[in-house]
Amino acid sequence: MSHYIEFRILPDPEFPASIIMNLLYKKLHKALVQTGYIDIGVSFPDFDNKRTRLGERLRLHGSDLHIKNLIANLSLLALHDHLQVGSVQEVPERISYVTVNRVQCKSSAERIRRRQIKRHQLSEEDALTRIPNSVQKQLTLPYVTLKSDSSGQFFRLFISQQMAAHHITGTFNAYGLSNEATLPMF
Repeated sequence: MSHYIEFRILPDPEFPASIIMNLLYKKLHKALVQTGYIDIGVSFPDFDNKRTRLGERLRLHGSDLHIKNLIANLSLLALHDHLQVGSVQEVPERISYVTVNRVQCKSSAERIRRRQIKRHQLSEEDALTRIPNSVQKQLTLPYVTLKSDSSGQFFRLFISQQMAAHHITGTFNAYGLSNEATLPMF
């Protein structure tokens, strides 16, 4: 993680920062899928878990060459008026590290009901009786809202960002997230 580029969402009274972040993240995800890079990570310098917000800045971390290639695959024309895109820079020397990963809540009542109907041949009424909405847990983490290309459904990608004791190398998924690898924070 020798280099980074920062995207800053510009204030706009008509579009909240979260809407622009959703659009930016979707474009980044598509570019990561197209390039197949597993060595580019995403961090959020303004991440605020208490207020459940990602903030107005997003950083891509990786090698100089891969970041430049990824940026070349990004179509940011539609977001031109809403984003300030920095230049690719070297990571400063004195830094700390964070892990940035996806958190999934596996207790969606609707999902559990569908599984019960499929596996145990229950009727929808029986599944609704057996599995009330109260079993569902709610996450209180910041998230981006994305649309699945395969199903067409919208979903929330919940993100956890925590300080790490030391640097750990590893790979990143097509969302720029990793369960083990760390990213520079400064």
